[in-house]
Amino acid sequence: MTNTTEQTDVLICGSGSAGLCAALWLSRYGINYKILEKRDGPLKMGQADGVQTRTVELFDSFNIAEDLLKDSYHVLELAFWNSNQAGGIRRSHYAPDKETALSHQPHVILNQARLNEIMVEAINRTGEIPIEYGVEVRSVEVDEEAANDPDAYCVHVKAAKDGVERTIAAKYVLGCDGAHSVVRKSLGFKMLGDSSDAVWGVMDVYPRTNFPDIRKKAVINSEAGNLIIIPREGDALVRFYIELPAGTVVKDVNKESLQKQAQLIFQPYTMEVAETAWWSAYVIGQRRADFFTKAHRVFLTGDACHTHSPKAGQGMNVSLQDGYNIGWKLGAVLNKQAPPSLLETYVSERQSTATELIDFDRYFTKLFSSKWRQENGISSEQFAEAFVKAGRYTAGQAVKYGESAITSYNKETEKLAPNVDVGMRFPTAQVMRFSDAKAMQLIKALPSICRWYVLVFAGDITDSAAAARLDKIATGLQAMAEELTPVGADPDSLIDPVLVLSGKRTVVEQEQIPEYFTPVTGKWGMKNLHKVFFDDESYNDGHGHAYECYGVDPALGAMIIVRPDQYVAKITQVDDVNGVADFFRGFLNPVGRPKLNGKHE
Repeated sequence: MTNTTEQTDVLICGSGSAGLCAALWLSRYGINYKILEKRDGPLKMGQADGVQTRTVELFDSFNIAEDLLKDSYHVLELAFWNSNQAGGIRRSHYAPDKETALSHQPHVILNQARLNEIMVEAINRTGEIPIEYGVEVRSVEVDEEAANDPDAYCVHVKAAKDGVERTIAAKYVLGCDGAHSVVRKSLGFKMLGDSSDAVWGVMDVYPRTNFPDIRKKAVINSEAGNLIIIPREGDALVRFYIELPAGTVVKDVNKESLQKQAQLIFQPYTMEVAETAWWSAYVIGQRRADFFTKAHRVFLTGDACHTHSPKAGQGMNVSLQDGYNIGWKLGAVLNKQAPPSLLETYVSERQSTATELIDFDRYFTKLFSSKWRQENGISSEQFAEAFVKAGRYTAGQAVKYGESAITSYNKETEKLAPNVDVGMRFPTAQVMRFSDAKAMQLIKALPSICRWYVLVFAGDITDSAAAARLDKIATGLQAMAEELTPVGADPDSLIDPVLVLSGKRTVVEQEQIPEYFTPVTGKWGMKNLHKVFFDDESYNDGHGHAYECYGVDPALGAMIIVRPDQYVAKITQVDDVNGVADFFRGFLNPVGRPKLNGKHE
């Protein structure tokens, strides 16, 4: 039995991390979308739990990090244990879980089900999430001829619920339906890669033990094998990743064999499992889809296009980043801010990220293999050093996007802010907000609210030359904003200016700040005073030294463009208004207003 065809702008197949993160963006852009989920309800207990610092930053950008941080276990220290050469283990040393400068956010542990719930709660604040449970996606087809029309509902998805089949026509479809993706298989795409002969077990347990580091993230290398401890939220539950002996077959593994292997690795400490909440066994493998898109109308995300081992804690985190990347781009295209060609950057950016992830995972997996370390002469000290060095990657902070219409490299101008990397997430530093003397992280001025940001580091405007320069910059940027912003929209709704000044805050008056940086916005038509910051001493939190952190010379200044997803798009001279305008004209749709230099055709 088949129902008539329904229509939606975006159909998301699967309500996992990637799908919900994309949906969060779409809800903020006001896009018409629908989510189909095969399960009969929300995820109750996810298998993923590691929340890397970049993911916490992502949640904070949506202003939903508070519950995440409150409910989670915070990973602060690593404990390394090695064989004592007498059949037991001894602690070799402690190490910090992350470099202090890596992120202002912590690495935490929280069940994926709770993360999903936090995203759903955020979406519901803008209107009830359009998710339908108990629906099986059966096929996906793209009318490639119709796909040339950007307004065409050219993707047809057949789905069934309770035996009733129906067809949904969409402009775009996201395949967020996991490693066994029906969307991927329906398009004829294949997963390329391989599996190793290494078998690992994983279990969430309530342990009774005298092992001293049971509530710390710990790596144990014993003569009996390797084990990783991941304490879970709630102060009781603990996850073990357990290396199983060579020759182990997954189907022969059971709960009891996992517990026995763990007890051997923990010797001479006792390890009694009071209860096992969940367990599994898996063969380590790395695979990537041969294609990430069909006609740039169907896009694969998360496990549907890349799978790898869980030990680096990347699966859920990289999937979230996939959704974070495609979500704002779909929003911008469907709102006519940018042409459909913007979506090509999802493939170029996330496909390369997936390839790098798989290469890293192969190396990281070998590090945990007792056999590989013995064959290659890797000592326990070298293992620990390599583990800590990998922290930048496992934290999600090593992603770097290549040249594109929305990422512009220039080696000369990048010297103006040498500690900021084009193509990478914008690093944060403490600044003081001018309007209320609040010390805060600069990244908090760049939330994920569907805007581009232009950061102007204008130096010390008590100097008359710097002040005159800033006035000229403001005039040029305002003309650019008027050209590119839709008529009737707030002047900062598409391109949001952020001014960062050096020098003493208390000797500058509000009237010295160009009005472009304090636009009249919002329901009440009030002047927005929250876009101006000083790199100055605060009352209670010290000095952030932001200019020094970014490497910006106050006398020279710099202008930095940051994308809606907080990645750096361009670094240029502080007065390069025409260069900034040309950058935006390169991918934003014209709105029929005068250009800075001439008229629209």
